[in-house]
Amino acid sequence: MDRIERIKAMLADQPADNFLQHALALEQIKIGNDQEARLLFEAILQRDPSYIGSYYHLAKLLERIGDEASAISVYEKGMEACKKAGDNHAFGELRGAYEELTM
Repeated sequence: MDRIERIKAMLADQPADNFLQHALALEQIKIGNDQEARLLFEAILQRDPSYIGSYYHLAKLLERIGDEASAISVYEKGMEACKKAGDNHAFGELRGAYEELTM
């Protein structure tokens, strides 16, 4: 059983597990399935806007597929979530990526 199948098997028991969905999204990116990864990241953030790690990966995916406006929006939402959570490290990473894209 490959990694994707193992993660999907675990998700069958815990379908709303953010960590597992995030891991599955990253695996989908590895095999070039950006659309599936995007849907997974968006589902996580819709359900739990405080799941900070998904903002960066979703925004980078959006940048890669040429949707810069959406990437900027995701970076901005992620930075707001970081401020609320007091996560200065993640805020710095998001801000750096945001500035690189907008400068």
